[in-house]
Order: sequence, then structure tokens, then C-alpha cells
Amino acid sequence: MKTIVFVSCQKSGSSREAIKQAEKLGYYTVLLTNKEKQLEQRSEFPEVCEMIFCDLFDIEVLKKKISELQSRSFDIKAIISFIDPHCYTASALAEEFGVNRFTSDAILKMQDKILSRMALKDTEYTPRFRVLNNGEPFMIFDIKRLIPFMMKNPHSTGSKDVFLIRNFQEFIDIMNVLIKRKQNDKIIIEEYLDGPQVLVETMVINNEVKIIAIVEQELYFYNGHFIVTGYKLMVESSEEYLSGLKKAVTNIIKCHGMENGTCHLEMRNINDRWKLVEINPRVSGGAMNDLVEYALGINIVKETIKLALGEEVDLEPKKKIPTYVEYIIMNNSGKLLKITGKKKAKAMPGVKKIYIKPRKGAIIYPPVSMGNRYAYVIAIGNTIEEAQENAKNAAKEIKFHLLEIGS
Repeated sequence: MKTIVFVSCQKSGSSREAIKQAEKLGYYTVLLTNKEKQLEQRSEFPEVCEMIFCDLFDIEVLKKKISELQSRSFDIKAIISFIDPHCYTASALAEEFGVNRFTSDAILKMQDKILSRMALKDTEYTPRFRVLNNGEPFMIFDIKRLIPFMMKNPHSTGSKDVFLIRNFQEFIDIMNVLIKRKQNDKIIIEEYLDGPQVLVETMVINNEVKIIAIVEQELYFYNGHFIVTGYKLMVESSEEYLSGLKKAVTNIIKCHGMENGTCHLEMRNINDRWKLVEINPRVSGGAMNDLVEYALGINIVKETIKLALGEEVDLEPKKKIPTYVEYIIMNNSGKLLKITGKKKAKAMPGVKKIYIKPRKGAIIYPPVSMGNRYAYVIAIGNTIEEAQENAKNAAKEIKFHLLEIGS
């Protein structure tokens, strides 16, 4: 039986959509997961033909599970992940079992912010940066002259453990937080880039970089963290703008050594020069796949699976519809009692999709990472401004009713 093995997935978003697309393509789908909750909610994953609970950070365990599938006569055609930090693991496993079509070394560099910066250190696309060993002595003057800067766990994802440092005391406080967590023995600090930010979805096929979508990001700053709350897909851009951005994106991807695979880049334009905020070896999660499909008629996860299978990929836009995603975040914490307004929001002009993440009884927190975004609205319009207005108006109708913790 033709089988695709997925290493981890989320309840919703691009990683979940990928499994659905694999099933639609006629493949037996196997999900390797370390989330007990997914096993408990097994009936809610009908597109998963088989769910296997195991340690996703033990490569030998994963090899054994896949070998067991082969011994049961499953014909493994692809092993893939749409989740950090498992993209490299999946690619390495695919190499082990002779089905890899992605560039594993490039994926490894993209997953590690230090390796990524080192790959670009002699280019114009990287900000000034410095790597600190946890707990190592440092010169106060050296740190102070870099302020303001971003301070990151090199393996952080979704803006978790990424902080804006505006004074020396904040540096000390955050350094202590990261040291106590003992997640890594290194910390990276980077020059703060102050300028408009865009997300670029790309696919690399036989060394040719293809830009699928360019998306402007609306950022919300809360308690030292930048959280993306809005995504504006640009269906039309000037040739001059596209030329400069494509040159930067192509050079950055080539510096990482990507020959085949999917990645997205977050870029900022500083004095008409493009700088890389970060690069990730997968399609963006959350609503991104839906956003691109509503706007351009391209299902990125489906095309990524086809690339992993060695099939011909179709990235030609089928339409160009101005589309916007508005995320909902909370400024206070509490236990979720109920959510109202969804029906009214869904009936509003231009609204294509509403997704609400938490269930009744969930504990809600203000945002410290992208994981603290609790709902989104996707809307279209005749112009991007109209699409944005439609999404924001609909989002305002959705109300989260919380019981303050401790009440």
C-alpha cells in the first residue's frame, strides 16, 4: 500500500491540511506523534489512517517504527514533517529509507538560527549578530553598544523565546530566564531591524527558487515579544519591488544550500535593502495555506507533498483575489467560559473562513508566542484594503468570555 509518513502535526493549519491532502491523493497516511491528547482525540483525525505514539526526538525509535511499517508491506513513498523541529528529522529519515527529495543539510541550517546566520555572515542580508554561551562572561560595554537588539533561543519557533531588548537590565533579566530554562547552551543576539516586514513563501525545485506568495505582516508588540496578528497577501506588486525581493530571497536560499524543498522567509526592508529576520524550512503554519489558496488558488502543502513524491508541481496562480487574515489575541488571562459572535461574523461581507482554536474550559493567556493566537478570520475583497476591513470587522464580533483565574 502506498504510504506517506508524517512526523508530528498540529490540530489545525498547514500540517493538518497536509495529511488531508495526502489522503485525497490516495495515500495511506501514518502519523508519528508524541502528543497523548491526539491519541485521546483519535476520532477527530479521520484523515489519519494510522496514528503511532512514540518519542519523536529518538531517531532510533523512529527508524524502528518505520521499519515495522515496511515489514507489514507498507510501501513508504515519502517521510515528511511540516512542524519545527521535526523537518530535519523527517528529511534524515527519508534519506535513511531511500525516499528523500529534499536537501537535508539546508533544512538543518534553516532550523538553527546560529547556523543560518553563519551561512549569511558575509552577505548584505544578515543583521549584525553575536553568539553568547549561556553564562559566559561578557563586556558590559559590548552589550550596551548593540542595544536595541533581538535576543533569541537559536531553536525558537513561533516567536517563543524571542525578545526585544531595549536596555541593559532587560538583557540581564532575559538572560537569566533563558539560562534557567536550560534549553540551549547558546543564545544569539541580533541587531534590531526597524522596518516593514513581509513573509515570502517559496519552493525550490532543482535549484530554481520559485516565489509562491508575498505577504505583508501586521505586528503586535506585547511584553517584549512581536506577534503577527494580520497577514495581507499581495496579489500585485511592482516589477522593481519584485526584482529586488526575488534577488535577495534567491541569494539567501542559495547560501543555505537548498536545492529542493519548501521554505518561508521573514524579511524587513531597511533603507531599500532587504534583511533576513529568519528562514524556516517549511510552509508557514496556521492560516497561511488557506490564505494562499483563497487568494491564488495554490495549495502549498499539496504541492509540497507532490515535490516530496517526485511528481510535477503546479505553482501557477489560478486567480488573484485580495485576501487578508486577522488573528485574535487576548490582553488578559482566564478560563474560557464561552465564545459568542461567530455566527454573526461568518455572515459578514467577504468572510471565507473562521477558525477558533480553544475549547470551553481552556486557559487563555496574553501573547508570548504565536501559539497564543486563539482564532482567525479570512476575508476577501475587491481591494486588499476592503479585504482587511472585512476581516477586522468580522473579528470584532467574536467575543471570548473569560473567568478570571482565581475567581
